[in-house]
Amino acid sequence: MRFIDCEDVVDIATGSALLGAGGGGDPYMGKLETITAIRECGPVQLLDADEVPDEWTVASIGSVGAPSVVLEKGVNGSEYAIAHDFLQRILGKKIDAFVLAEAGGLNSLVPIAAAARVGIPVVNVDGMGRAFPGLQQDTYCLNGVPTTPMVFVDEKGNRSVIETIDNDWAETIGRAITSASGGAIINMGASMTGAKMKQCAVRGTVDLAQRLGAIIRQATSVSAECGMTPQEYFLHESGAYLFMHAKIADVLRETRDGFNFGRAVLEGIGQDRTKTGSVVYQNENLYAEVDGDVVISVPDLVCLVDADTFLPITTESLHYGKRVLLVGLSCDKAWRTTEGLALGGPAWFGFDIDYIPVEEQWKRIFCATMP
Repeated sequence: MRFIDCEDVVDIATGSALLGAGGGGDPYMGKLETITAIRECGPVQLLDADEVPDEWTVASIGSVGAPSVVLEKGVNGSEYAIAHDFLQRILGKKIDAFVLAEAGGLNSLVPIAAAARVGIPVVNVDGMGRAFPGLQQDTYCLNGVPTTPMVFVDEKGNRSVIETIDNDWAETIGRAITSASGGAIINMGASMTGAKMKQCAVRGTVDLAQRLGAIIRQATSVSAECGMTPQEYFLHESGAYLFMHAKIADVLRETRDGFNFGRAVLEGIGQDRTKTGSVVYQNENLYAEVDGDVVISVPDLVCLVDADTFLPITTESLHYGKRVLLVGLSCDKAWRTTEGLALGGPAWFGFDIDYIPVEEQWKRIFCATMP
């Protein structure tokens, strides 16, 4: 057990943005709201999964909607307590702690801000180990936890609740509520016992995000001490696989049905100047191509980071001329099962792409060219 204070939030926000694979909301907005909540209400107790009593009830809380809309709308801070009290009333029992729905620049921080304002702990787990666009795309769902009853609260105080026949319907109806509420809203659901949470959550998410954030922050200052360039330090310490040095040549985007859809066109620079590439996204980056070959795809993490600072670039922040590194990270093992791929693999998004783990792709492309 430890406490999250304002100083911790900066690294958690940065590392969460990397785990968000381009999605999960803007880390700057999440950082501001969380620091404000902690300053006003005090540090947040962080419990590891095994510290949570089996009989407790936990629930996930986050922000749902198009990230570009979330960036503009923000929250006023009252939504968290409203959602918490509303779901408690519906369940007829106390909600003892929040868990993360996903890892993302905003959605790793919403539960921390909410825990500060409500006065309960947050658990060091999430339901994805990354960010996904669908409400039902989590390891809670994979293990039989109903996504509903789920409550939705907007910044005006409007509240809704849904209870659906399956988790897919939760996404369909929940997305309609989100669109009607202006494209972004706070949601809370996937309630379960502490015992069930221990069986199905991805553990250590907050600690991992903080570690990744520290790696990114320190890369340009401590790499020389380790005998590495800043880029080598970032890749080695984070476990990221580098596929391309590039600049963003074009960004095609649209917002519909509560999602950001788009494609970032990449032109190679430096040692990769002869290459071309692209990244296709739906809130989160879904797959990346280099010279027409798919090199990374969901459920692995497709990430664009600043070429100099290694700060993650969210899909709503993509813009022409930005110099980036195209990197991939391995997903949690739960997503590489048959059930995981059915819920979070390329086919779920309608792509005719064979999933190949990112580390195998990297070896196939780069080890074959090594002497």
